[in-house]
Amino acid sequence: MSRIGRMPITIPAGVTINLDGNVVTVKGPKGELTREVAKALTIKIEENTLTVERPSDVKEHRSLHGLTRTLINNMVVGVTEGFTKTLEINGVGYRAAKSGNKVTLSLGFSHPVEVEPPQGLALDVPAPNRIVVSGINKEAVGALAAKIRGYREPEPYKGKGIKYEGEVVRRKVGKAGGKGKK
Repeated sequence: MSRIGRMPITIPAGVTINLDGNVVTVKGPKGELTREVAKALTIKIEENTLTVERPSDVKEHRSLHGLTRTLINNMVVGVTEGFTKTLEINGVGYRAAKSGNKVTLSLGFSHPVEVEPPQGLALDVPAPNRIVVSGINKEAVGALAAKIRGYREPEPYKGKGIKYEGEVVRRKVGKAGGKGKK
């Protein structure tokens, strides 16, 4: 059995889960999320716990078991607490500024880069060198953070660029000074 798949999901107060065939809808204080899960798996709700069960030990069912449980758990956590990703900007003259719901990034290009969050996500700039991406959908939060990081990934020589908070950038030694061969 999958260790993750057999763990029950505790449904907190204020969260309702509706099953319509293989479509799971989770409603909570922060919003509502809907996801279609694999038809082969059985989802059972008993009192305030939800369990995911698989019909057999076929490789496909085993792989979907833990995945489905984790996706539903992320939906429950998203509608109760939400998800955030913090990005740090390093480099002279590199900064972010918020105007309305858009964020304008100055990253050393000839033009500023404007980022507008999609529906359901929010961007915040607590400092000129920090960007906070937040929302209830973990997948969408990670995708937007990766898109912003992709505008100027951290380079290994000076460490300039956009990186995730806590990310370690492996630094390389620059070109050796001195005289070359003649």
